[in-house]
Amino acid sequence: MSGLISTNSGCIPKNSDLQCDPIIRKYGESKQGLTRYILTLEELKKNDYPMKGSPGCKGYVHTECDQQRTDSSPLFGLDCEMCLTARGNEVTRVSLVDAQGQCLLNELVKPESTIVNYRTRFSGITRKMLLPVKTRLPDIQSRLKKILPHDAVLVGHSLNADLQALEMIHPSVIDTSLLFARNEGRRFKLKFLAKAVLGKEIQCDQNLGHDPTEDARAALELAQFFIEQGPAKVAELNLEMLLTTERLTEVSQNKSALQPQGCRVQKQSNDPPHLSKPCFLDCLQVTGQKPLLLGRQEVDSSGLCQSNLSTSNKQILQRALEDVPLSTFSIVQFSLGPEYIASHLPAGFCEKVRSKLTDMLTIYAGPFEESFCLKSVKKEFGKCGPIQSLTVVTETYQPYVCIQYEVLEAAQLAVESLDGAEVAGSCIKVQRPVTAATLDCDVLIQELEQDIENEGVIYVAGLKKSLSETDLQEEFSQLEGLETLFLPKDLQSGRHRNCCFLKFQTSQSAVDALEVINSWAVKGSKLRSRKALASGHLWRWIWQMNHSSGKQGGNSLCEKTVPLSDSEQDLRKKVKKLDQIIKKLYRSLQKNTLCVVLFPGTNSIHGSQSGLGLMGIKDNGGSSAC
Repeated sequence: MSGLISTNSGCIPKNSDLQCDPIIRKYGESKQGLTRYILTLEELKKNDYPMKGSPGCKGYVHTECDQQRTDSSPLFGLDCEMCLTARGNEVTRVSLVDAQGQCLLNELVKPESTIVNYRTRFSGITRKMLLPVKTRLPDIQSRLKKILPHDAVLVGHSLNADLQALEMIHPSVIDTSLLFARNEGRRFKLKFLAKAVLGKEIQCDQNLGHDPTEDARAALELAQFFIEQGPAKVAELNLEMLLTTERLTEVSQNKSALQPQGCRVQKQSNDPPHLSKPCFLDCLQVTGQKPLLLGRQEVDSSGLCQSNLSTSNKQILQRALEDVPLSTFSIVQFSLGPEYIASHLPAGFCEKVRSKLTDMLTIYAGPFEESFCLKSVKKEFGKCGPIQSLTVVTETYQPYVCIQYEVLEAAQLAVESLDGAEVAGSCIKVQRPVTAATLDCDVLIQELEQDIENEGVIYVAGLKKSLSETDLQEEFSQLEGLETLFLPKDLQSGRHRNCCFLKFQTSQSAVDALEVINSWAVKGSKLRSRKALASGHLWRWIWQMNHSSGKQGGNSLCEKTVPLSDSEQDLRKKVKKLDQIIKKLYRSLQKNTLCVVLFPGTNSIHGSQSGLGLMGIKDNGGSSAC
């Protein structure tokens, strides 16, 4: 059949979508020996594997497996479980299996440092288990060196973390989290790969923690499957589509369990149709879930399910409160009225908002010596977050540097942590520009910190860009109560920024995490953190800025505040009322509901204006991670 991989030859037709599969792009179509899939030196370095001569690997033990690898070299599966100690993550259990899946080593290890968190939910380790244990890390290192032949190839899932915990260096590794390649640096979880590729269930919920022998064997079998079947057969599995279907099925089952018995939607088909380019709405239709539309606009044959279109925001809200909890996917459209579209915003409104944001994102640092090193300044201030622009101010008696950040948290972190610090050989002052727009900046920052949308959310900067999202999740997993990690990416390059946002189950967990991260900084870590400021109620803040800004954007202390016109006051009341309606609907939503609020922009003969989008996940307390 056209578009399918040939069963006999393993070749992919040129017009097949699988030609664009990241596995095919990385490895080609043909079967190859295991040496093709061993990580290169560049890949080892990029993925933070311990390497001989690396600064952070002093004192690490080498496996001494230096013999030339061939396609007949033996494979060994390795997995470790770690607990959190006063030193960080330390290994507490090690498992090694051979190419036949036979367990060669399954040993508990007692860390040298005091354990502060056993992480039993993931590690399966308890205090009682480690009480009689005498084995220490050097004992395990010696045993591994004796077991492994000189041409051994280690296989594991994100094996860099295991080798780091073992404090061992091994030159030949097949990492299954990288082997089954995905776009944009994302990685499949071992549990998913084991089920989708091998048909095996691992890390089951009823088990207490992970079984390292089971995980090591699963990683080994995944590598063997990839080598034996070849990239074409693996690409034919269409893992991305399988993952999408699995997630949609889980959502459907969870929603069905929460719905009253009489409101459950029956699936239209047991077997979903083939979707070469899956659309989200198509996937909903596959699972038998029809989207719900509530609003004023009539709809065409787009597949959306109309539901008694209403004429006022109050009527729409009433229907939404009744119907949205029973729907998997809902679109609710409110309106400010045709006379209040974006093109009719008050003159200069967008410029005032832009000016206010720009001033809050901008800081001045100095004074510096005439011959100061600009590169050193950029490096130091870059640790606070992504920099949009950096310029030298020479109109002053001594040079200053003007830095504009991309996120508000970075600018605030720079003001808090670098004011009075020594940078590039000078003791400097860090401050925002003194304008009418920034006079109440401290008040705004305090309000944003206390906003319910930012409850339990912290900002962390100074991340290594070489670390993947999986690596960061592992690094931060020792923080109690961590719920979600959000890693912003550069839209052009696709690489993540040097900062992230961490959402915790409670505000106290977030406060504790800040203390832990700051304690790491005292010990030499480059990470810096503070409370998040990215408000979910951005519109309310924007109107506050509009009221406080001057006529030309609020850039001069000499300007007088211009009173709001009648139309501006009326529009402000409309937006405030709409904000109350949206909050009422939001509070009625079930836990773990993904919410997106869109304020459309305009594109007319009078000019175009950007829209605004807010996103969050409803949690127990009614707040979200934005």
